[in-house]
Amino acid sequence: MPNSNAKLHSNHRGGREASRRELVSRSLQSAQHCLENQDFGTAYAHYLLVLNLAPELKTTVKETFQFTLFKWAEELDSLARIQDLFNCYEQALELYPNDEVICNSMGEHLFRMGFRDEAAGYFHKAVKLNPDFADAKENFYRVANWLVERWHFIMLNDAKRNLTYLRAIENAVHSGSKSVLDIGTGTGILSMFAKKAGASFVYACELSKTMYELARDVVAANNMEREIKLLHLKSLDIEIPKHIPERVSLVVTETVDAGLFGEGIVESLIHAWEHLLLQPK
Repeated sequence: MPNSNAKLHSNHRGGREASRRELVSRSLQSAQHCLENQDFGTAYAHYLLVLNLAPELKTTVKETFQFTLFKWAEELDSLARIQDLFNCYEQALELYPNDEVICNSMGEHLFRMGFRDEAAGYFHKAVKLNPDFADAKENFYRVANWLVERWHFIMLNDAKRNLTYLRAIENAVHSGSKSVLDIGTGTGILSMFAKKAGASFVYACELSKTMYELARDVVAANNMEREIKLLHLKSLDIEIPKHIPERVSLVVTETVDAGLFGEGIVESLIHAWEHLLLQPK
């Protein structure tokens, strides 16, 4: 009797596997037929079914799936079905989370719709996945030019200004301020000044996704990624101990013009003083 039950279970599993293979085969044929008739939406739905039933085919159908996705996305864009377009890309990225071509395409749609900060995030991810991906690099530099104002570069190249900041931070740290919060860190330069001055704990927040990613790269290039905690947050949203373990003893900021990123210099400094900064005794 046990052998008979085992045989029945084996036959049942074999039957289900045969049915799965048959459904996958028919869906692939249907997808191809839809592509030939330029019915990209239905073809896309068939490929979703195939990839969910047979993930082992991801590599095999990858290029055709990308083509179908992009064509269907173009149609959705022309019909102003924006939410459906984004849903398709989210589904695609669930199946291919590390596909630089899909990330770059998603970024292009976001950029055209005016979501430049979000677009920069996808372009940056695409470049990270494939540093030789020329289209993604060009797109990232293009959107960065929109998001990073020219005065930022001028200030970074102002040696006198940088030296003044460095000396002020060094004086504060050497006077006992061992924990530092950098509001609107930008490239992370003030945070790195604080760490080099000897601060034990350095936290930096940046609201702009583009500048946050840039700061991560700059900090990593200076081998400080384990010493400076970067937060993609508005300073008003920082909570203790959720984001930082305790109040800090020094706040540094250079939010000369906060309009672009919506940080709000006065609000930020008051918030930091009242909630994040150690009060003088």
